[in-house]
Amino acid sequence: MLDVLTIGRVGVDIYPLQIATPLAEVETFGKFLGGSATNVAVAAARYGLRAGVVTRTGADAFADYVHRALRDFGVDDSQVRPVAGLPTPVTFCEIFPPDHFPIWFYRTPTAPDLQIHPDELDLAAIVAARVLWITGTGLCQQPSRDAHTTALAARGGRPHTVLDLDYRPMFWPDPAAATAAYAEALPRVTVAVGNLDEVEVAVGTRDPEQAARLLLDRGPRLAVVKLGPDGVLASTAERTVRVPPVPVAVLNGLGAGDAFGGALCLGLLRDWPLERTLRFANAAGAIVASRLACSSAMPDEAETEALAARAEPAPATEGDR
Repeated sequence: MLDVLTIGRVGVDIYPLQIATPLAEVETFGKFLGGSATNVAVAAARYGLRAGVVTRTGADAFADYVHRALRDFGVDDSQVRPVAGLPTPVTFCEIFPPDHFPIWFYRTPTAPDLQIHPDELDLAAIVAARVLWITGTGLCQQPSRDAHTTALAARGGRPHTVLDLDYRPMFWPDPAAATAAYAEALPRVTVAVGNLDEVEVAVGTRDPEQAARLLLDRGPRLAVVKLGPDGVLASTAERTVRVPPVPVAVLNGLGAGDAFGGALCLGLLRDWPLERTLRFANAAGAIVASRLACSSAMPDEAETEALAARAEPAPATEGDR
């Protein structure tokens, strides 16, 4: 049994080693394991959790790299398989700190990780996982959407079933298609996570408290709304907690949300109080935002706890419903 099993995107991040330089002028790059669902599994493994990922690659040298990197990070790769005729995706970005990180995904017209078929799933492993983490990207194409629907049906609302909204507009024909897909998935998950752009697509508002309430109305028991430089808000049926951000010098904001996700998994599994979980997850995201890479930047528990303890001791705000 795995503590955390993720389903979804994988690829190779080709990130510039020259900061604040247009991609057309960059001459040196670094190669890193990437993909949101994959990064969450890596982040969870860094905390000593038994983590695995369900995904697909091409049958190429980058696939060999993906398997080697997953094993090096301690992530189970037994459900990572090749798809003939499709290359392992690569992703490029530009890095203009503190808040401009254009990104280019080379995964069209489809990607191997969107070719997961329902009959290929290990449903016993999906049901047994203590956390199942899926992403909105996995809902954007068939057969991946049906595979996710099958996985959620097998889970039957079992805790902790997490939907990371992970809205990437370039993967969808229009926002309405994503809204409809989210509407089908939300009643079957116990936790929903998204930033302001993502919750707006899901429930039609950028107001954090209203968005959290609307997410809860659709079925999850916990709604987490990431507010970027304003921290994070999370709501259950009983209370709402808002935690301030952890101040750091941002180098590359890409991957911070995945670090947050891995840390959230740890808090859920340890049944921490909501405020402690949010502070810990904020610290994890801040650490990765201060570094270049995503997967290889994921902190361990001691480092995350240390930053959370050093962070400005501004009080969380809490309200009862």
